[in-house]
Amino acid sequence: MIAFVKYFRGYVRIRVMGFSPERFMNLCCNKGIVLWNIERKDDAYEMNIHLKAFLTLRPIVRKTGTRVAVLQRYGFPFFLPKMLKRKVFLVGLLLAIVFWLYSSVYIWDIRVEGNYRITDDVFGDFLVNNHVVIGMKKSELDIESLEKAIRKQFPEITWASARLDGTKLRVEIKENDAPILNEEEYHEPGSNLVSEYKGKIVSMIVRSGIPKAGVGDAVEEGEILVQGEIPIYNDDTTVRGYYYVDSDADIVLEHIISFSEKLPFDYVEKEYTGRQKKKNYIRFGKKEWNMSENRPYLVYDSVIKESRPLLFEKLSIPIYFGGCRYREYRNVEHEYTPEQAEAVLNEKLYIFLESLEEKGVQILEKDVKINSDTDCWVIYGEFLVHEKIGKSIAVEKTVIEETEQE
Repeated sequence: MIAFVKYFRGYVRIRVMGFSPERFMNLCCNKGIVLWNIERKDDAYEMNIHLKAFLTLRPIVRKTGTRVAVLQRYGFPFFLPKMLKRKVFLVGLLLAIVFWLYSSVYIWDIRVEGNYRITDDVFGDFLVNNHVVIGMKKSELDIESLEKAIRKQFPEITWASARLDGTKLRVEIKENDAPILNEEEYHEPGSNLVSEYKGKIVSMIVRSGIPKAGVGDAVEEGEILVQGEIPIYNDDTTVRGYYYVDSDADIVLEHIISFSEKLPFDYVEKEYTGRQKKKNYIRFGKKEWNMSENRPYLVYDSVIKESRPLLFEKLSIPIYFGGCRYREYRNVEHEYTPEQAEAVLNEKLYIFLESLEEKGVQILEKDVKINSDTDCWVIYGEFLVHEKIGKSIAVEKTVIEETEQE
């Protein structure tokens, strides 16, 4: 605070030379003149003194026979005259102050926090429909009405709060954390397990249902392995009815999986020509200026870099400066060499085998071949695997007609 007062009042650094500079300092002290940062330099002294006190030194200098030289000037009284000469700077400063004051009465940024189930796009559309948009005046915003509208529009929101933070509108919401319970549809039991592939059963553990096949049996695709329809017999071994269950079992089938992929002989690769163009633009919200809409080249890549000045970021004003660089390229056809084709096809085979491992499929044997066809490379493979199977299909229920006994 003291330093600010000294700067506002203004002070100078002086050098006192002559017969008795010590007497000069004593007389200044007697008259209440403050001196600070006193340093001895050879036969002279350097010190700081307030501007107003400096103007009263003439009698003391004459009385002590010393000489005083001004070394440097500090403070607002010296800064202001210099600034008054710089008219362009003053005009820019005034325009910046006017712009800051004018922009502070608008909302330039809207932040929504706490939304997890409700997407930003859905909430943004809601705000637009309620006339809450970027660029609106703060005085036009009714925060209480906005909070009520949020709770009314979204029943899953249990708490909503809106507040202005400078030129930024912050909307904080809290969604209902309780799980949404849906009424489960009634499921009537009764399902079979069928085979998805053709092969041989190597392992089978049945927990529910009647097994229709056993270990070592060869089965066809779609064949019933476990039946969920359990007959109920009379004393005379006739079927009185059926009891239905959902079949459940762990079944491992040994079967063959085939894999094939094709790769054309030719492929297209980008080659940049070295020609490029750059366009700068200014974006305010969703509006852009100086962004070229014409195609600079027939085929090209575009790289956009955008920045936001710190002043506008602090004021939450959506003004962005950016540049777009266009790089021309041409599509050049190349032909795969046998080594390249083999590497690409093996990569596809590796991805396929990884997918099998993720499903828990155990590979016992494999036979893979890569050949060239009339217009492409072909990879073909057969794999002998052990895989868990069992597709659940609803049972077609049997209706037993009752006959009257005479």
